[in-house]
Amino acid sequence: MTPLQPSRPRRALPVLVLLLVLVAAIGYGAYLLKPRFESDAPQVSLTPDNGVIGANSTIEIVVNDRGAGLRSVVAILTTAEGDRTLASEEFASPTAEKRISIAAGKLGGLKEGPANLRIHARDSSYSHLFKGNETIVDKAITVDLTPPSIELLADDRYINFGGAGAVVYKVSPDTEASGVKVGERFFRGFPGQVQGHPDQMFALFAHPYDAPVGTKATLVATDKAGNRREVALAYELKNVKEKKSTIAVSDKFLQNKVAPLLADAAARQGPAREVFVAVNQKVRKQNEDKIAEVTAKATPQLLWSGAFRQLSNSKVEANFADRRTYTYNGQPIDTAYHLGYDLSVTQHYPVEAANSGTVAFTGDLGLYGNTVILDHGLGLFTLYGHLSSIDVKAGDKISAQQIIGKTGETGFAGGDHLHYGVYLDGVAILPVEWWDGKWIADNITPKLEGRGEEPAVAHRSVPSRPAAHRRHKRER
Repeated sequence: MTPLQPSRPRRALPVLVLLLVLVAAIGYGAYLLKPRFESDAPQVSLTPDNGVIGANSTIEIVVNDRGAGLRSVVAILTTAEGDRTLASEEFASPTAEKRISIAAGKLGGLKEGPANLRIHARDSSYSHLFKGNETIVDKAITVDLTPPSIELLADDRYINFGGAGAVVYKVSPDTEASGVKVGERFFRGFPGQVQGHPDQMFALFAHPYDAPVGTKATLVATDKAGNRREVALAYELKNVKEKKSTIAVSDKFLQNKVAPLLADAAARQGPAREVFVAVNQKVRKQNEDKIAEVTAKATPQLLWSGAFRQLSNSKVEANFADRRTYTYNGQPIDTAYHLGYDLSVTQHYPVEAANSGTVAFTGDLGLYGNTVILDHGLGLFTLYGHLSSIDVKAGDKISAQQIIGKTGETGFAGGDHLHYGVYLDGVAILPVEWWDGKWIADNITPKLEGRGEEPAVAHRSVPSRPAAHRRHKRER
């Protein structure tokens, strides 16, 4: 009998290896494909998102998908007249972001009334049986094509070049912002300041010292939808004459006053011309930007009363808006406007607040040295520079003629004095007007008291020149 032979073992190992390889391949494939099955839907944002469309509105729609990327975007505006397809796009390859800009003014035949804006976005994900994730945004909006109304009640017939004016006006209830626009500058109006007329608006504005010839002022009102109404202001400009002076810069002044204002120690060692220009342009620009930032935060109530006061016993030693040409070794090296008055008395003379208000800023302000800025309300500010010491702090309530510090020669000053400036919504304006009680009584007070209901009333006084107005000697 032949003995039974043992059966050969199956070749299980190769099969097992094959299975492992297959599982690994499936797992790796799943790993690679997992992002394509992501479940995060596209994100949609609207700017502005205020629920209105005006004649001048531009709606910015941003659709993004940081996962698989966008496959399609559709935007449809539905009104009583029917549907308008504002955008419809299929992407050949997944796209991370799509921006759509819609100018309402280009949508011919658009009529006022309720509307709906639908945005439908789908991504390139394999989720939902390869259909992808979708986002649908329905935004109820109102089409508003009618600008707000403006009624001008009182204005000025004469305004000094570089000086201020005031207007009283009414706007319709749908107005969101209003004020006076002069060139590129905007001076906002304030409600509740005209006695006995809570529905009236009051605005101070400037005809800036650097306004180009022919610059016009307009009273402007805009609504939530961006619709805009403008009313031209007509006034005669007075004293339109540029003031000029030439100032020689010495090596001593450059070393002791100019170079220290540069933060970069290496830059201080550069050629004299470069050092001066760096300070006169870059540092001055930084200082003016800071002043604009501080004076943009105006208190919406009147904080002052009556005429502002010139520093007691002081003499004016520099013109406002004086265009200065600086020379070094007899050659012109740069120019700048002097935006205030230099007031001199004696060394370390007590500096009085020109009128009541609150302290908006204290500290080192580059060319202006130790500085205090007071907020007098309704966009009006006064600046006190080159102080040797400061006796107040930000937020303090200040009464007229309260001592806020002492004169000095900090910053860009060649001798002990006070640099006094007046600002309106960040624009330097003519200080002398605010020292003139008659100018305030004729031009400002009647409007605040609700008198003078007719625009362009017959008489507006022009302020007198400040006492002891001499040629500049001290400030550089």
